Amino acid sequence: MNWSDTTAPPASAGPIEKVLYEVKKTIVGQDALLEKLVVALLARGHILVEGVPGLAKTLAIKSLAQAVGGQFHRVQFTPDLVPADIVGTRVYHQPTGEFQVQLGPVFTNLLLADEINRAPAKVQSALLEVMQERQVTIGRETHPVPNPFLVMATENPIENEGVYPLPEAQVDRFMMKVVVGYPSVTEEFVVVERALTPPAVIQRIIDPEILVGLQQASDQVYVDPSLIEFAVQLAHATRQPSRVGLTDLARYVTFGASPRSSISLVLAARALAYIRGREYVVPEDLNDLALDVLRHRLVLSYEALSDEVTPDLILSKILANLPMPEPAGRGR
Repeated sequence: MNWSDTTAPPASAGPIEKVLYEVKKTIVGQDALLEKLVVALLARGHILVEGVPGLAKTLAIKSLAQAVGGQFHRVQFTPDLVPADIVGTRVYHQPTGEFQVQLGPVFTNLLLADEINRAPAKVQSALLEVMQERQVTIGRETHPVPNPFLVMATENPIENEGVYPLPEAQVDRFMMKVVVGYPSVTEEFVVVERALTPPAVIQRIIDPEILVGLQQASDQVYVDPSLIEFAVQLAHATRQPSRVGLTDLARYVTFGASPRSSISLVLAARALAYIRGREYVVPEDLNDLALDVLRHRLVLSYEALSDEVTPDLILSKILANLPMPEPAGRGR
């Protein structure tokens, strides 16, 4: 799907297309990133965006949140954060002599965790429950977060000072990790040109109720059992590369993708098929999302680091050796 940089969507455009056209008022290029962000919205999955500074990662997420509407909170992660700054805490109320719960910024529809790898592990652990179960336990009470709820996080891969590696348990809770690259010369020219004028104002196109309806509509997209089998085989091949004839890769992988990865791949592919206007998933949907869903779930060995072997390289070889299922339509 290709979205023009013009600000007026065609009259026949659906709500998703209108949202993307609105976001394109401020974002130049980055079509792949925007598509993955919308996939995460429809599939109810959290997304981690990685890229060097200055690539409009935060701006893209903020613009999308404004177009979608609902509650939006941003947390700038810093080394001095504590878990209570994220989920909330109990506060003593002197007039009544009782403790009252003060909810944190995690109680929102869209949570932007900016530079998420700048906070230590004790803060990251505060997100584990809410990212998986959509609830927060404070004291003895459990509080559900609003519906829909998504965490959209950014991180900078090139800095070493003041950053912390994310715990594997938290990384696995992100449905996708999207790596953002530099813009082309033409796109960068438009970026500079737009910087010379006042920024565009993003209008709200839909609201949380409409988003929930779109999520339910994407749930009706048909997934053939052969495609589910492909997702499962792909996850297993990351744990045992010998299953697809890649025995030499085994020394590079300490831990492969978890069962959550195959679930995420199928759910994301279903949302992508809906965005592309189909009522059924095709193999290309799985293939287009495989790297984004799996790359952050592989734990590589020190030998992989010394040989400069990346998760994307391992996954590309596995995908090349794993037979792709035949395209399937709506036949159930």
